Amino acid sequence: MLLDGSSPDMMAAQSKILFQLNKYYNERVQTRQGNIVKTIREVCKVVQDVLKEVEVQEPRFISSLNEVNSRFEGLEVVSPTEFEVVLYLNQMGVFNFVDDGSIPGCAVLKLSDGRKRSMSLWVEFITASGYLSARKIRSRFQTLVAQAVDKCSYRDTVKMVADTTEVKLRIKERYVVQITPAFRCGGIWPRSAAHWPIPHIPWPNPNLVAEVKTEGFDLLSKESIYMKDKQSAAEGDAWVMSFKYAEDRLLYGGCRRKCLSILKTLHDRHLDVPGAPVINYHLKTLLLYECEKHPREMEWDDTCLGDRINGILLQLISCLQNRKCPHYFLPPVDLFKGKSASAMDNAAKQAWRILRELLTNPKSLEKL
Repeated sequence: MLLDGSSPDMMAAQSKILFQLNKYYNERVQTRQGNIVKTIREVCKVVQDVLKEVEVQEPRFISSLNEVNSRFEGLEVVSPTEFEVVLYLNQMGVFNFVDDGSIPGCAVLKLSDGRKRSMSLWVEFITASGYLSARKIRSRFQTLVAQAVDKCSYRDTVKMVADTTEVKLRIKERYVVQITPAFRCGGIWPRSAAHWPIPHIPWPNPNLVAEVKTEGFDLLSKESIYMKDKQSAAEGDAWVMSFKYAEDRLLYGGCRRKCLSILKTLHDRHLDVPGAPVINYHLKTLLLYECEKHPREMEWDDTCLGDRINGILLQLISCLQNRKCPHYFLPPVDLFKGKSASAMDNAAKQAWRILRELLTNPKSLEKL
């Protein structure tokens, strides 16, 4: 036995799987990433042009899609052909953030007491009861984008996606980009995530927790499956909470990001089944739970990469079989809500197949 309790056989098996995973990373994963970078350049040129037109018509919608250190800020890769651009709006100041849990994963912005509507930049989107309506802002933005698409210099290659209240562009018939109006809430932390971090677990360390909470979250104007359950008009006024920056911050260090990149590549090749029961965001969520299960930094050394990937695939299978995948920061939000049972069973079968291959024959990665 070695000092850490592992046997030479275990070490040999670990180094064999690590060799295969590194090969997979250098060949498959980096090819995927390179292709996505090219697509992002192509897509962002079009989106920036459309948003420039929008700004001419309505200066309150200022494009925040900027390139910084060859990365586009505010752009999220949903899949290799699907992207989301978050458009940060200004002047949330006169509103209070109210997060009472009545719609899981959502919150409202209410005019502060003593503040007049006229003090807000968004005066015509404030409802009679004093809420800033996410749906009204999105509806206005959608009209502006539709007009901009007709005027912009890429009008031959870009179309609005019909039959949705979301603002979605189809570019070159190949890519879909959703543009989501949002407010950045830095320096505050929502009540519905107050239970985090779980006490008595050494990860994340207190400094990282403080950093994440200062980073805050975003409020997005988009559909939520939890709003569909509620019929009252007020539900459409609510904003969806997003913790993208907090999640990304937690995944620094060790092999966490490498692990996620490998899982995303496996997903695109094997888990992208009809009904889309599993998306990359589910894998990111399960990776965060895996960080809690393995809180010591040494458990995220490259030598443990195989174990962590297997652990996340096991978690995924369990979630699919139990029909539930809780949001990392907002556990009452089930990320599988609305997914069909047959699609989840199909995805679980595929995940089992990948896991079995990884456990019994690491060389099979060459075929995966």
